[in-house]
Amino acid sequence: MKYRIVSGFETHVELATATKIFCGCSTKFGAQPNTHCCPVCTGQPGALPVLNKRVVEFAIRAGLATHCKINTLTHLDRKNYCYPDLPKAYQISQFDKPLCEHGYVELDSGKKIRLTRIHIEEDAGKLVHERGYTYIDYNRGGVPLIEIVSEPDISSPEEAREYVEKLQLIMRYIGVSDCKMQEGSMRCDVNISLTPEGSDKLGTRTEIKNMNSVSFIEKAMAYEARRQAEILDGGGEVEQATLRYDENTGETYVMRTKEDAQDYRYFPEPDLPDIIIPQSDIDEIAAHMPELPLEKFRRYTNDLGLSAHNAGLLYKYKAVCDFFEKCLSFGAGAKNTCNLITGIIYAALATEEQKEAFDICVTAEDMAKLVKYADEGKINVTLAQMTLSKMLKEGKGVDDYITESDLAGVSDEELESLCRKAVEANPAAAEDFRGGKQKAIGSFYGYIKRASGGKADIRRADAILKKILSE
Repeated sequence: MKYRIVSGFETHVELATATKIFCGCSTKFGAQPNTHCCPVCTGQPGALPVLNKRVVEFAIRAGLATHCKINTLTHLDRKNYCYPDLPKAYQISQFDKPLCEHGYVELDSGKKIRLTRIHIEEDAGKLVHERGYTYIDYNRGGVPLIEIVSEPDISSPEEAREYVEKLQLIMRYIGVSDCKMQEGSMRCDVNISLTPEGSDKLGTRTEIKNMNSVSFIEKAMAYEARRQAEILDGGGEVEQATLRYDENTGETYVMRTKEDAQDYRYFPEPDLPDIIIPQSDIDEIAAHMPELPLEKFRRYTNDLGLSAHNAGLLYKYKAVCDFFEKCLSFGAGAKNTCNLITGIIYAALATEEQKEAFDICVTAEDMAKLVKYADEGKINVTLAQMTLSKMLKEGKGVDDYITESDLAGVSDEELESLCRKAVEANPAAAEDFRGGKQKAIGSFYGYIKRASGGKADIRRADAILKKILSE
């Protein structure tokens, strides 16, 4: 039998506040275990929480960026469960009145993944398993989160990847989180079920917990869909359960049977008052929202004339976009700037993390100067590429490499001489061209580039070569 995947996501995003949600402890990642905690975030008797206003502001930003309705009256709830990383035996979260509701994230296809809600909550501590022992680090306990809950609109592992990447990009653009999945600041719970093709009846879902990699999300969903299909085809029933994905085996396994909301015994948090948000505060946050990724992509293609491919390479990384637009502010042309960034600079930044950080020694002003030389035809693109490569390696400015001789270029007489030498050096290619193989002319370009030190204009050289080869 054929089935279709029905999947919804619960995505936890750690907010980039300096302090925790209910106390003044630091949220800095990587500190020594149990050094960023206090009586409040460890649940000591008599310690009372105080809500961090910045958390609410960040959550509103996230809601506005994903087209949500922002509720002006909301409250916090206790979610009760007993686990070693939760010393209070409850988590302060939101249940019936979330801060944000009914938004969406738009995919490249135009499909909108609907969002049920975005709510604020505190993170739990972290269990560390070493040499047969389990240790608890409470540094993460009380770190502020938003939980973004989608409708079951995702229908393939590929859509899941795109949804998570789009969400990640939005959160980075609005400055509420770095969304570093490898550090746990963005984690996804993947709910998945199968429905027979042509049927509207939803199947029993399972939940794959704490996914921290988009590639693992794709693999886990594909495996779980196959596993559920085999059970259904064999006449069995899928059990509602919480699963873990083993990245080593590529398989999911059952952690526990799935709880329902009533198992958590939600009730309003008695130690914190209702959250009342004036509409004027929401309007103020909305007025200072940055340009969102999809808006930037459309501006790059429609207004700057970049191809969809090149715009896509740029807008994925906010720091790259900031550098690109600073270059434009110094008078550089968009197309040559984009080509140099995505061609030369990206080649020097091998990993996604390096591109996200975009820590390079070339200033936007120097980059713009180099691009303007190319835009104005004072140097060719090849020389611009060679120069930028040197600037990235050696950390010097453009004027340390581009001389008056470079700006003077190669005269027509010099270029004709180089072209004749190139033909003499490659008689076989000359014969092929004269025999009708037009692409053979490319065999001479490398010689001309090397002999001119990259200064020669290949477009001019092409015309001269054709003239020589027709003699």
